[in-house]
Amino acid sequence: MALFQFRSTTEQVADYLRDELTRRRWTGSMPGSGWLAKELGVGKGTIEAALALLENQGLLVPQGAGRPRRIELGSRQSGPILKIQILLYEESDRSSSITIKLVHQLQEAGHDADFSTKTLADLKMDVNKVAKFANHADADVWLVLSGSKDILEWFASQPLPAYALFGRQPTVDIAGAGTLKSPALRQAVERLVDLGHRRIVMLTREDRRKPVPGHMERRFLETLAEQGISSGSYNLPDWEDNPEDFRRCLDSLFATTPPTCLIISEPQLYFAALQHLSLRGVVAPRDVSLICCDWDPVFTWSEPKVAHLCWDSKLLIHKVVRWAGKIGRGKDDRRQSLIEAEFIEGSTVGPAPR
Repeated sequence: MALFQFRSTTEQVADYLRDELTRRRWTGSMPGSGWLAKELGVGKGTIEAALALLENQGLLVPQGAGRPRRIELGSRQSGPILKIQILLYEESDRSSSITIKLVHQLQEAGHDADFSTKTLADLKMDVNKVAKFANHADADVWLVLSGSKDILEWFASQPLPAYALFGRQPTVDIAGAGTLKSPALRQAVERLVDLGHRRIVMLTREDRRKPVPGHMERRFLETLAEQGISSGSYNLPDWEDNPEDFRRCLDSLFATTPPTCLIISEPQLYFAALQHLSLRGVVAPRDVSLICCDWDPVFTWSEPKVAHLCWDSKLLIHKVVRWAGKIGRGKDDRRQSLIEAEFIEGSTVGPAPR
């Protein structure tokens, strides 16, 4: 998720125009770039670039030179279009800023969207338990957050449409969106090596490591090898997906050959590691550098500033809402898309400790 200050002027203008379109300030056709440039106080070139972004996202349709762009939002219904159940990975995802915004935007589009009564963690990531639960739920559409390959394959084989957010979707014939983090992760690892780091460890969920490492995890190990660092289970340690074993894993790592950097896959794990290490006198970046592979609103209040990977959550939410609109109109859409992340080097990264 991208912080506002990291976005270009063009992207900020596009965000503003997208919000105004969602609120139905304009209908039918879009005002011309000259009028918009005067209203917003920016150059006409910036407006044209922002409008081009909205065209790429399917919100505007060009009608040819000299003709206004047609607004393509779909008709707003007086009642719900679809009953959408969102199957979260775990209960803490319910309070995530992106899932809250996602539900709000789906409801704004006229859908009856809400979180399901159980999560994948509640169902033990067991495809049979998920199938039994889903078959008895009242839903027209499923959104599945961070599903395993087996679970996403089951949803893809069902008559009800399903959309995968993150998870093991690339090898499954299911509509979905995720993030492309490997280029940003590679940049982060290269920066760490420049700072003298050799003992670099990634902490990620069990379903991202088994039965084989996911794409981001594989690229992490490959980048270490490219930098001349031998990699193995030390760099991608195994731990059971519960708080107790996560803390056991941390203690084991720091018992003999402590890592000089921890790359942690998500904010929940990041804050859990930060607290556990601080209680043992391990402080970032003095004793260990810390990088989170995602963004959290709390980071804006953190000091030192958290090094992290960020991406555009608004674009992802727009893709989900647009897909739901197509499904509501009876169209089948199984396209997948990736949103590229960038590495933000915060103050939790420093030279490798001696």
